[in-house]
Amino acid sequence: MLAPMARSLVVKVTAGADAPERCAQAFTVAATAVAAGVEVSLWLTGESTWFALPGRAQEFELPHSAPLAELLHVILASGQVTACTQCAARRDIGPGDVLPGVRIAGAAVFVEEAMAEGAQALVY
Repeated sequence: MLAPMARSLVVKVTAGADAPERCAQAFTVAATAVAAGVEVSLWLTGESTWFALPGRAQEFELPHSAPLAELLHVILASGQVTACTQCAARRDIGPGDVLPGVRIAGAAVFVEEAMAEGAQALVY
């Protein structure tokens, strides 16, 4: 019998405080997958790029949703968090500005992760 194929989840969140429900859904799905032992890569793009900065996730509030800062902590502890290169540059965010564990990378890395064998990509 063959061993089951390892699966990974790549979640791209394109919304921030401008679309709080969509943003919270992406973080919730990513954190839930991490908690279930799935290899997770969360990509912060568009307005969600701001959550790569210290203190920004703590400012986010959505009734009946887990605190974004807690979800981000879970993802950073066992997954990968990436801020989009162009999105970060448009907001004057550099590598020295982001939370420990957050990397800044571009489309080529996203495509590589999304196209990896066994990967499932979701965009919110």
